[in-house]
Amino acid sequence: MVLQASLILIGVFFLLMVIGIPIAISIATASLATVLIVLPFDVSVFTSAQKMISSINSFSLLAVPFFILSGIVMNNGGIAIKLVNLAKLLGGRIPGSLAHTNVIGNMFFGSISGSAIAASTAIGGVMVPLQKKEGYDNTFSAAVNIASAPTGMLIPPSSAFIIYSLVSGGTSIAALFMGGYVVGILWSLAVMVVTYLIAKKRNYPTTSKVPAKEAKKIIIEAIPSLLLIVIIIGGILTGIFTAIEASAVCVVYSLFLALVFYKSISIKQLPGVLVQAVEMTGIIMFLIAASSGMAFVMALTGIPEALSNLILGISDNKIIILLILTIILLIIGTFMDIAPAILIFTPIFLPIAQNVGVDPVHFGLFFVFNLCIGTITPPVGTGLFVGASVGKVKIEQVLKPLIPFYAAIVFILLLITYIPQISLFLPNLFEL
Repeated sequence: MVLQASLILIGVFFLLMVIGIPIAISIATASLATVLIVLPFDVSVFTSAQKMISSINSFSLLAVPFFILSGIVMNNGGIAIKLVNLAKLLGGRIPGSLAHTNVIGNMFFGSISGSAIAASTAIGGVMVPLQKKEGYDNTFSAAVNIASAPTGMLIPPSSAFIIYSLVSGGTSIAALFMGGYVVGILWSLAVMVVTYLIAKKRNYPTTSKVPAKEAKKIIIEAIPSLLLIVIIIGGILTGIFTAIEASAVCVVYSLFLALVFYKSISIKQLPGVLVQAVEMTGIIMFLIAASSGMAFVMALTGIPEALSNLILGISDNKIIILLILTIILLIIGTFMDIAPAILIFTPIFLPIAQNVGVDPVHFGLFFVFNLCIGTITPPVGTGLFVGASVGKVKIEQVLKPLIPFYAAIVFILLLITYIPQISLFLPNLFEL
């Protein structure tokens, strides 16, 4: 039955995906088709619907719409240029300074907005044309923007870690957030090292020194936006509020910046912002519901247990098991969005990892890191397509310049996978 269920589930899912059916509907339909081999039609429909509804009836998920709304407010709040100016200040004296500015800007803006696509578009949209004027190769500029965009999904606040916490049975969100800082910054540094080596070889220019008075103004303008991260993490670590409550604080502070401090959004624009947040929340909640239905069907038919036995049957060596999981996750990440991938595969792979002694926080960090790589790799990586569009280059043109960046990012992946003390440094330091 396990083999039959697996073939139906995978076959129907990929068939629907290939013909262009939205992923959430593909997941729900494949799940229903599979459960029919175990239960009668009426029971299958009722049970699947019940599991889907109960999966989104969770207090922890309140953080998702709040962080989405905060991100949209910040995206529309005109803060990108302020962060670009700060990034220029930080990376201005390094060879290839404009490219480094792109990396730092993506890290700042991505962490605040919580979206790799928003960072790639907002920061890359400013930096790529500037680099072109300074004589940078267009494919190199696009590659830097693409390679650094996913850092915003790792550096908190990150909805990916919230979803993982929910599915994994309550892994500490605070611990995941602190570990996310470590792995996100390491990703950015890896991209900057490659950028530096290429810029040095090609003699790309540095920017002129910024006068002290102007530098002070740039820092002052950027500090309120960056304080969002400090307030959220500081509040969680000191116990002033929980990670869920932090999401609401995030919204209030974002609105204060946009409406009062920067005055970049008017009251009349708020309904449009709220509608956009509702639309995005609806999409994510439907994905969570559909993926939870699939997880139930897989558990009912014994697929996770069979896959676990298969992988553990290959080897019980922790190094080998982590390598197998890494390869599988890299493949999954190339064709599936992060949210459904976390929802579907966490219940399957987390028990396998725990079986060989992997900490749930460590697993969550390298799990999400793997999936983030998939967003910038072919054939389906949304970050790759958006970044190429922003850079006005073809996909096939940017793939070769991306190779050294891929190599550096995978090197960091292997480091955090096999040396857990690296990613768990901050969580352990704060005893999370």
